[in-house]
Amino acid sequence: MCSFCSIKCWFIFFNAIFLASGVALIIIGALQYSTYSQIGTFAGSGLSKIAIVLIAVGITITLVSLLGHFGAFLNKSSMVACFICILIIIILLEIFTGAAFYIFRSRTALLQLNSGINTQARAVVYEYSPKDRHAINRIQEKFSCCGADTYTDWSRSVGWENHDAVPDSCCPQKREGCGHDKDNAHKKGCISAIKFFLLKNLVWVGGVCIALGITEVFGVLVGVCLCLDIKRKNYDNID
Repeated sequence: MCSFCSIKCWFIFFNAIFLASGVALIIIGALQYSTYSQIGTFAGSGLSKIAIVLIAVGITITLVSLLGHFGAFLNKSSMVACFICILIIIILLEIFTGAAFYIFRSRTALLQLNSGINTQARAVVYEYSPKDRHAINRIQEKFSCCGADTYTDWSRSVGWENHDAVPDSCCPQKREGCGHDKDNAHKKGCISAIKFFLLKNLVWVGGVCIALGITEVFGVLVGVCLCLDIKRKNYDNID
């Protein structure tokens, strides 16, 4: 009995971490959606899908974790077995995804992504169309940057008429008319700021995936032990 309770406690512990990570991914995805949407103005609309994927993965993890919790609390070996099977599928998908990313992380693909961000960012700053202005200004404020490559990009923009100034969103402390003092504006371009942000997020996501993978493996091992103990306990009750 003591052994059964100990295994169940370990299972609930790992499953609670799994559940917390799922909820965290949902919250992070929801919070990052607006940021990725605004970055999409510079780097392409596909970036907002990253946040959607995070939310979808978080929801899946949460539902799977709840299934494991119900199985443990109700002592249902069938639910725990279903939890284990789904978890194994998730682990395999993570392995295949990681392998695919490793195989296709060719220099050509990275250069295409790099070129795509450069081209898109320079085009939106050059055009500065009314539909993109809010997003551009939000990005410049958020990342403390100005223009695509540098603040002088605004002197060549056809959508920005005052070539002797930069948008107020380029100022370290935004206030009306501060853009007329170009010497006080941010000198760093938004392309480099966005690339650093995306790289930092990629490293963060990789770290989370590794941590999740370790938790999932332990969850499967403890889940198998719990499932066997539940079945053995049911057989003892029948006897």
